[in-house]
Amino acid sequence: MNGEIYDMKDPVKAKEKQRALTLCEKLNALSITQNEERLSVIRELFDQIGANPVIYPGFHCDNGKNIRIGHNVFINYNVSIMDRGRVTIGDYVLLAPNVVITTSNHPLDLKMRREWLGYAAPVTIGDDVWIGANAVILPGVTIGNNVVVAVGAVVTKDVPSNTMVAGVPAKRIRDI
Repeated sequence: MNGEIYDMKDPVKAKEKQRALTLCEKLNALSITQNEERLSVIRELFDQIGANPVIYPGFHCDNGKNIRIGHNVFINYNVSIMDRGRVTIGDYVLLAPNVVITTSNHPLDLKMRREWLGYAAPVTIGDDVWIGANAVILPGVTIGNNVVVAVGAVVTKDVPSNTMVAGVPAKRIRDI
């Protein structure tokens, strides 16, 4: 979780992933009207949740127990959080459809990739953030408060509070 190399085939990591896959499958199979049942699965899946989480179907994650979300977080359709490292999401955060947040990465060295080695770096998202559809947040990124990440942006570096970023790679396009 802190940037060190790890074995992706490690039995403990495989068990964590299987648990997350099973709980995501269970969550995605529940009707959006089954509020109490959905909340129960979310509590079991994540490390920490605030009040009033909304997670639409098509949600996927690697571990779940590395995810902490604040109050009034809305996660739209088909969001994936690759949480081999810690993912912290603040209050009043909106994730649009098809957002990907990843803490995982692979070494550039092909021999290490063939050995299924990887590394992770945490992602932190502040309060009152809106991440647009099809945006990607890469490992090690911190996003401040009151930030808008435009549709399709690929965030490779930290984003200061009160800004809007767009593009590939994402760059500040204006202050909010």
